[in-house]
Amino acid sequence: MRYTICFLCLLVGTISVSAKDVKTYVTKKEIPDATFYLPAPPDSLYELMAGDYGRYWWGKSLRNTPRGERAREDAKCNADYFCTIFSEAMGITLSKDNTPEIYELLNRAVQTIDLGDRGTKKHYQRRRPYMVFSEPTLVPEDEEHLSKNGSYPSGHTVCGWSTALLLTEINPTAATEILRIGYEYGQSRVIAGFHWQSDVDAGRAVAAAGYAYLHSNEEFLAQMQKAKQEFKRLTNTK
Repeated sequence: MRYTICFLCLLVGTISVSAKDVKTYVTKKEIPDATFYLPAPPDSLYELMAGDYGRYWWGKSLRNTPRGERAREDAKCNADYFCTIFSEAMGITLSKDNTPEIYELLNRAVQTIDLGDRGTKKHYQRRRPYMVFSEPTLVPEDEEHLSKNGSYPSGHTVCGWSTALLLTEINPTAATEILRIGYEYGQSRVIAGFHWQSDVDAGRAVAAAGYAYLHSNEEFLAQMQKAKQEFKRLTNTK
């Protein structure tokens, strides 16, 4: 299956909509702050860092392959990109025009969940792999601005895994493929040289925590119901 090119991720990444244009379901003060439930990144813990180093070299070995090209594409982190890469698995074309309720849900929910990692990134300011090794990434044009943004946890992964969780709830029959795509999107950050594996693993934890938390928000639940109804209508399912 071709994993080609849809959601909002970082204020300092490849984004098409700024945070001020998206009304999040809750504020940064309300969302669980990953700084207080995640462990510190393993910068000084040799055994754990050995694993991160090993995964860096694994990722680097894939850069001149089709998987590396996919990782280059996965530097995109916005609603339209996520819609494209998940459309085939969902069985419908996801887009602002074709699936406005699903698009609205993703746009707001993922941006909300991503609030949970902002303080953690700033708190640790972990150096990214390409900075530690002084080596280029697959997307050199992103290096300068991301060097000012902490590596832990991976914001791209937060957004990609959040999108996968949300879409799995809408279309549970396609859960396996949706989750595979979401997982591989996070791994692309290791391959591209922007994140350590532990950053990506932590990003998935942040996504899961934020996703669970949103299910206590009535506005989110109402929009999720609209998204499910839209999906059923477009796919003629009950």
